[in-house]
Amino acid sequence: MNMGRNQTSVTIFTLQGISAPPEMQVIFFVLFLGIYITTLTWNLGLIILIRSDPHLHSPMYFFLSCLSFIDICYSSSITPKMLSDFFLEVKTISFLACATQYFFMAWMGLTECCLLAIMAYDRYVAIYSPLKYSTIMHLPVCGKLVVGAYVAGCLGSLVHTTAGFHVHFCGPNIINHFFCDIPQIIALSCSNPFINQIMVFVVALCIGLFSFLFIIMSYVYITVTILKMPSAKGRAKAFNTCASHLTAVTLFFGSALSVYLRPNSGHSKHLDKVLSVFYTILIPVLNPLIYSLRNKEIKDALKRLMKRGKFP
Repeated sequence: MNMGRNQTSVTIFTLQGISAPPEMQVIFFVLFLGIYITTLTWNLGLIILIRSDPHLHSPMYFFLSCLSFIDICYSSSITPKMLSDFFLEVKTISFLACATQYFFMAWMGLTECCLLAIMAYDRYVAIYSPLKYSTIMHLPVCGKLVVGAYVAGCLGSLVHTTAGFHVHFCGPNIINHFFCDIPQIIALSCSNPFINQIMVFVVALCIGLFSFLFIIMSYVYITVTILKMPSAKGRAKAFNTCASHLTAVTLFFGSALSVYLRPNSGHSKHLDKVLSVFYTILIPVLNPLIYSLRNKEIKDALKRLMKRGKFP
């Protein structure tokens, strides 16, 4: 494929995939297939439960259902290709398919950053101004916030994809990863990728790090507000409502930012792969558990659903 001004001569990339002895390939395939099926089942089940139970029709659970949808799309942009590659000796992917995979993966990833920040703001309003909560966080506002997260994620992903793939590729074409990721793609450039790397870094900084700092700021105000509560029971209940979200934030940002904002990540390719497995495959399956295991309202909704004996 000739990209004209881009002078791209590489039409196919080769993914190195997850390195493992031949006898381990089947085990890894079964393991990751099970995780993927569980991801789809748990997240889709949580969406159906939230949508079907009137007791869960609140902003917090609306955002949680959106998070589950993002996790389904996020995992689906990577896992099926990775699973199919386990039994291929040469793991190839076309230039267009590689760019498309990265676009959707980055779109969902950046959107999740924004959504986690929105969920932190939701908890802040609920704790800081409980009497005004329903007025501030009503459905039209929640819908606009989610749309804004998707738009920001899409624009950020578009910049990432354009910067990462609009460079001169002339070989080699081997991506040292199990999916098309920007640091590894840019590293294959035959031209000077400095400007492209700056663009990628700035977007990651603006969306990823800004979202993370916004979350930290929200929790600083939340903590101050909770500590001012006179009742120990009230403080414990308030902290409990934030624990799940704080856990999800720590896992997601801790692994993702360490890959994309760590200098010279190309010198730690094995660590990058391990962290990437964590935030692209494991976190989408963990989120429903994190938000459900200690949540009494979700447990009660599940009991009501089981009593009815069928989905409405």
